[in-house]
Amino acid sequence: MKALIVDDDLALADVVSFTLRRAGFEVYIANDGLAALERWEKVRPDFIILDLNLPKLSGLQVCQRIRTESDIPIIILSVRDDDDDIVNGLQEGADDYIVKPFSPRQLIARIETVLRRSGISIAASNRFVFGDLILDAVRSEVYVGEKLQSHLTPLENQLLQTLMLNKDQVLSSDMLIDHVWTQGGGNRAMLKQLVYRLRLKVEKAAIMIHIETIPGAGYSLVTTVKSKA
Repeated sequence: MKALIVDDDLALADVVSFTLRRAGFEVYIANDGLAALERWEKVRPDFIILDLNLPKLSGLQVCQRIRTESDIPIIILSVRDDDDDIVNGLQEGADDYIVKPFSPRQLIARIETVLRRSGISIAASNRFVFGDLILDAVRSEVYVGEKLQSHLTPLENQLLQTLMLNKDQVLSSDMLIDHVWTQGGGNRAMLKQLVYRLRLKVEKAAIMIHIETIPGAGYSLVTTVKSKA
């Protein structure tokens, strides 16, 4: 299922993108109003997360234009918390209005609620694929093709899901810790050991796929040359 995030705050757009990818959504990003309309036309996402304060065209203008052609679910995510702003956003066609700062768990729950109201199936896939590597998240099993290669612990499973949803992207250690253990549940030493154990299983199963350590930055699931921790 495809999501379009429209926000001129690049850091926040990355946070929302990571949250949605971890929940199983395919994510596209636009950083201004005109780019949002172009992305919407080209990608035809299943729903839109829309900021109000945008360059070139405001979020309300984007919402108005899309509403003339489509009933796609639109969720406004804005720092503006006045009643007038919220009412205006809903009156212009938004399906929900969330005020920043927000809880990632609440954001996903609100998205699911809006999609259900719109009659859109939100059944998430429990099968993750990257190259010849396949993760069955329900069974905690790693395959290459149809051949079972390894069983994963719950933490290994969660870490691999996160890396596969964000393949070829560098994820910071802190971000991985928050998503694997939740906040306060882990530390960098624990993450390093978990990456080591998972790396042995992944690289034994899929020769061309590696968990790369990016010094000072984090980790990435890639198909390039190995890098040692």
